[in-house]
Amino acid sequence: MVKATSIKPLSDFVRNTRSHIAHLKSSGQPEVLTVNGEAAVVVQDAASYEEMATLAEQARQDARLVAALESFRQGQKGEPADTVFKKLGRKHL
Repeated sequence: MVKATSIKPLSDFVRNTRSHIAHLKSSGQPEVLTVNGEAAVVVQDAASYEEMATLAEQARQDARLVAALESFRQGQKGEPADTVFKKLGRKHL
């Protein structure tokens, strides 16, 4: 959730980029930058972005596992192991 105090005009970000970046790094919170009073972009420090991206990827993988488990519970068959290993071999070797 973005705090109201984290909404800043893009022009202020451009004029005071270093102080904004320092604040982004120290707070770990994103800022919403506005153009003509409308939200235009969200900026955040690299470490926070990487953490968010990692969590998003974990959530995607968890959803795939939940879907696979549900299909097996419903009696659907998966792929034979030799087919899976061949696909993995082509992809990673």
